[in-house]
Amino acid sequence: MRLAVYCDYSYRVQDGRVFAELPFGVFLRELATHCERLVVTGRLDPSPGRYPYEMAGVEFVPLPHYQSAAQIGSVIRTIPAAARRFWRLLDDVEVAWILGPNPPQALLFAALVKARRKRLVLGVRQNLPELISHRHHDKPLVRFAAVALEAAFRLLARTSAVVVVGPDLARRYHAAAELHVSYVSLLKADDIMGAEEDRRVYDGDELRLLSVGRLDPEKNPLLLADVLVDALRRDPRWRLHICGEGSLMTSLRRRLRELKVDDRTVFHGYVPIDDGLWELYRSSHVLLHVSLTEGVPQVLLEAFAARLPVVATAVGGVPEFAQGRALLVAPGEADAAARALGELVSDRELRTRLVDSAESLARDHTLEAECTRLASFLRRRSGSRPARRP
Repeated sequence: MRLAVYCDYSYRVQDGRVFAELPFGVFLRELATHCERLVVTGRLDPSPGRYPYEMAGVEFVPLPHYQSAAQIGSVIRTIPAAARRFWRLLDDVEVAWILGPNPPQALLFAALVKARRKRLVLGVRQNLPELISHRHHDKPLVRFAAVALEAAFRLLARTSAVVVVGPDLARRYHAAAELHVSYVSLLKADDIMGAEEDRRVYDGDELRLLSVGRLDPEKNPLLLADVLVDALRRDPRWRLHICGEGSLMTSLRRRLRELKVDDRTVFHGYVPIDDGLWELYRSSHVLLHVSLTEGVPQVLLEAFAARLPVVATAVGGVPEFAQGRALLVAPGEADAAARALGELVSDRELRTRLVDSAESLARDHTLEAECTRLASFLRRRSGSRPARRP
């Protein structure tokens, strides 16, 4: 299978090697082992230095760079050059996986795939209108564009194969010609912790509360401060560890100071999965996830693999994915989240039941398993035989 993949992420090139901004690059690197050829195309960031994730075994076609898809003028100015490069890219591929529905290039590239009579597979990783309503609530033009893009993508899906992340998006795209539910897992089988490896102690001097994710409006990070205050009232041993960066980092620091709990908080910044994050999962006592909108967050799978108990908001695809494996609370309710933290700490039987079920799910959704299933779905669209795995 000769596969092209478009996703609106940034990449850097150094000494002929390609580096991805986000861990989706790790997923594509594994997917490439199932392909005769995999070509990824995305924004080439001209800034110096490397991104965290090397894309070994993957070819790269650079597209013009812009800082954010919300900068509509910048995006539109790059479209002519991007279209020419993508058109040439299609010369020697059989199937194109176009992840969207944002930015407008996703729809344009899907149309070019159809025009070239190549096999088209759409990819959807988020509820775009809901995400934009939280992130850019003060930009009506951007919100309108998000609604229009998703409507067009769902219309195109009626005659196309679609890969979605999680059951919530599967419902939104139920009318697709073909549908595959996938999870962008980065778990290797060796990463998954067994019960015999779990050395967590919940009656010690400190309880480590972990948050992993972007500090952007749709992730609702300011709620972390309120949850920490309520949790400390119930148990003074909590210390919050925050992994992530984003537009609300300064506001979160200010909120923690206002509530006088900044001395109980540690900011780690962005921590790559293979450069410290696994250790944080394994040494923490609870993962707290307070997002307002989600498909299925990757961090849940990672916590499940580390047998880390989870408190998460019941949004998007989270309830079906995490029910019976985590304690779920309504979004925005700090008191409910703090009570759930206390419940996990005090009830050993509950913790064990949840993490046993979570570990079992993680073993079904490793990186290798997810890429094998996805490659099989994509291959049916290309008509190719399986590639020989190196």
